[in-house]
Amino acid sequence: MGPDAGVEVGGDLHPQVARRPGRPRPRPGRRWRLAVRYALLTLGAVVVLAPLYLTVVNSLLPPSALAERPPPFFPLHPRWHDYPVAWSQGHLGVYLRNSAIQTVIIVCGQLVTSVLAGYAFAFVRFPFRRVLFVVFLATLMIPFEVTLVTNTQTISSLGWYNTFEGLAVPFLATGFGTFLVRQAFLQIPRDLREAATLDGYGHLRFMLRVAVPLARPALAALGVFSFLAAWNQYLWPLVVTGSGDNVRTVQIGLKLLQGTQVSHTDVALAGTVIAVAPLVVLLVAFQKQLVRSLTGGAVK
Repeated sequence: MGPDAGVEVGGDLHPQVARRPGRPRPRPGRRWRLAVRYALLTLGAVVVLAPLYLTVVNSLLPPSALAERPPPFFPLHPRWHDYPVAWSQGHLGVYLRNSAIQTVIIVCGQLVTSVLAGYAFAFVRFPFRRVLFVVFLATLMIPFEVTLVTNTQTISSLGWYNTFEGLAVPFLATGFGTFLVRQAFLQIPRDLREAATLDGYGHLRFMLRVAVPLARPALAALGVFSFLAAWNQYLWPLVVTGSGDNVRTVQIGLKLLQGTQVSHTDVALAGTVIAVAPLVVLLVAFQKQLVRSLTGGAVK
């Protein structure tokens, strides 16, 4: 008799018939927990996205409507001409180009230095390795303002004032990136490293062909974090750039936009939307990599 056969009692099948398990119905308590969870997530999304939405809406309103209380939450007659004004008279095209160059240099530099240092701390045996790694982590506790004067003097002595080198070089290495990449490399099985050694792979070939491809989610997350930090810099570019527009970044351009003859709130808000657009595109494009990096190793 098979496992799916029933026991016949009085011409009917006994209730103890083996049935294939189906999807269990959610219990009322579990449904309530899911409802509360989604409500909290929705509330958090509203809190995070509300400032961005209000910025976009206010950039499409006339200055007179910005002073209304309560302010309108949807523009019935949007004014799009503030965006060309902010682009042309605010010189945002030049500032966006400078920010892009600075950001690309910093992101590439941090990825390279983080991969090299993270691999060394994860796979290479050398004296005082743990001590040096603690020193790397200790740099995360030092505010950038503490090193501002020293970095400014160094940049001036090297002749890098008002250049892209001065903007990017102090940020080419980061302790956070080293820590993040090292943790990703530590998740690679040691047996894989030993097998690669038997196949004649040295450290460089193993790092480029095995370790780096396996750590792509962590590297993508590091690239996004580095991009956000570099793009939003204001204090350092303000210190090491001169009066011209050669290397000024978009954050300084937004500040200057408020002090020109087009110093209207709607124009400044339009420039803010233009400056934040690359960040939104980047986050949408790399959201999967961010989630994979943050949840990597959480589930077996």
